[in-house]
Amino acid sequence: MSWNDHYPGSPSSFRIGPGLLSPVIKYLMIITGGVFFIQLLVKYPIELTFGLTPAVFFREFPNYLFQPLTYMFFHAGFFHIFFNMFSLWMFGTEIEQSWGSRSFLKFYLLCGLGGALISLALNPGLSRPIVGASGAIYGVLLAYWIMFPDRYLLIFFIFPMKVRWAIPLFAVLNFLAAGPNVAHLAHLGGALVGFLYMKADWRLRRPLQWLKSLRHKRKVNQLEKNRQKAEEIMRRVDAILDKINEVGIENISRDDRKFLEEASQILSKNDK
Repeated sequence: MSWNDHYPGSPSSFRIGPGLLSPVIKYLMIITGGVFFIQLLVKYPIELTFGLTPAVFFREFPNYLFQPLTYMFFHAGFFHIFFNMFSLWMFGTEIEQSWGSRSFLKFYLLCGLGGALISLALNPGLSRPIVGASGAIYGVLLAYWIMFPDRYLLIFFIFPMKVRWAIPLFAVLNFLAAGPNVAHLAHLGGALVGFLYMKADWRLRRPLQWLKSLRHKRKVNQLEKNRQKAEEIMRRVDAILDKINEVGIENISRDDRKFLEEASQILSKNDK
């Protein structure tokens, strides 16, 4: 449960969850749920192929390049997928509504890929598959923590706590209560990518603005150089034309004739 703004101490001030499913979250839940259903139906453990297994990924590179993406849609059990999808709905809905569906999907997938890359980099010899959307979910939690720190959550549906404390508490409790098969590196990678995305502005707005400004400045400088060059050409052309008026075109030098031809070509190109 979460409150809209600040904890006022009255039951009428809170609401259960963020409301209806937003578009991307709805499709992510449908796809993830469908994959889990297939896992239950198929006798062969397909997560061995589509989960992220660092040892296999490197040993048979590049045959399993798809694993850093596909692993986040497979899960190890009902409660694993339930808590991930519940967290996605609970904390991701408002983020998608704030950013737009395309930006949120990009963020979600980047965080999931970040969890995969950290796992590959720091545990390359792992021979069992990593599955689950937890890396992406931790990125979503991190984004919510940054965007809505003063929101209140009801811990265990009883104790009100601000998001700035509730989400770190959740992460610590999850780490302490997790068993040996939990992919903590994937969680860390997703949260790290989420943090960098939020703080370093991976959407490249500032760098793109800088590049656009630099490109515009170069274009202006080039136009100024072209203008100055055209003025110099026209000054010499005027001087040659004055000479022609005085002595006739047949009496000007070969260099002057050649310059007039070249100037005509240059100026006609600039006009285009």
